[in-house]
Amino acid sequence: MVCTGAKSEAEVHKAVRSIIKLLKQHGIDIRNEPIIEIQNIVASANLRAGVDLEKAAFLLENAMYEPEQFPGLIYRMKEPKVVLLIFSSGKVVCTGAKKEEEVREAVMKVYQMLKEYGVLIEE
Repeated sequence: MVCTGAKSEAEVHKAVRSIIKLLKQHGIDIRNEPIIEIQNIVASANLRAGVDLEKAAFLLENAMYEPEQFPGLIYRMKEPKVVLLIFSSGKVVCTGAKKEEEVREAVMKVYQMLKEYGVLIEE
């Protein structure tokens, strides 16, 4: 079973329990507890500051920025192992996390790096 669209890890567990209950009500024999593995969390964040993407692309290792192809900077973070899409507006999309805490860690880490590099444009 694949569960998509949940807003939290708790919601995933609730959805799985709900489906198992429904299957049992329809006579399907479920003998074991399910093994739940979160494969990919996609989350958005707002840095509350603009970002100079040209400068950021130059300073961040493993960053790719080709504005003719895509308006955001693609940053492959090594630890935690996630991909961040960073936009000039300061909006960020984080993909590839397996735990909510990894999303928080990645966003805080990239915010600190961008701040240290002087590429944030305060609104």
